[in-house]
Amino acid sequence: MDPDRFRQATPEDAPALLDVERAAGIAALGHIFPPGLYPFPADEVLAKWQTALAEPDVRVLVLDDDDTGRLACFVAHDRRLLRHLAVHPSRWGSGLARAAMDAAVAGMEDPRLWCLADNDQAIGFYEHLGWQRTGRRQAAEYPPFPDEVEMVLPRG
Repeated sequence: MDPDRFRQATPEDAPALLDVERAAGIAALGHIFPPGLYPFPADEVLAKWQTALAEPDVRVLVLDDDDTGRLACFVAHDRRLLRHLAVHPSRWGSGLARAAMDAAVAGMEDPRLWCLADNDQAIGFYEHLGWQRTGRRQAAEYPPFPDEVEMVLPRG
C-alpha cells in the first residue's frame, strides 16, 4: 500500500471520520468500553474531529475506499503526537494501518502516542513496528477512564 494514496482530510470529512472511529472502536474495544454500559460518545467524537480539522498543526490523513464510497482508514498527528489511527473493520488485515503509520511518522519529530493499556491488538501492532513503552500512564478521556500507556518510536 502506497502512503501517497492518502489525502488531507477536510472539515466535510468529520462525519466520515466519526463513522470509521465508531466502527473500529465498537469492533476492537468492546471489552474495554462495553456498549451496553458505555455507549459510543458520538457527539463528543464528532466535536473532537471538527476541532482537530481546524487546528493548523494537526494533519489528518484519510484513505477513501473506492469500493464502498466511505473512508477505509485515517491517521491524525501533529509534530510529535500520533493522535488517532483507525482502519474500518471491513479492511482489517489489508496493510492499511501500516501504510497510515508510515505516512504519519514520515512527518513527525520524536514520534509518540498514547494507547489503551488493554488494547493488546494495537499495542502488539505498534511494538511490531518498533514502538516502545515509556512506562508513563494516564487515564483515558472517556468513561470508565481506563489506563493508557505512552509509547515512543526510537529513531536512528
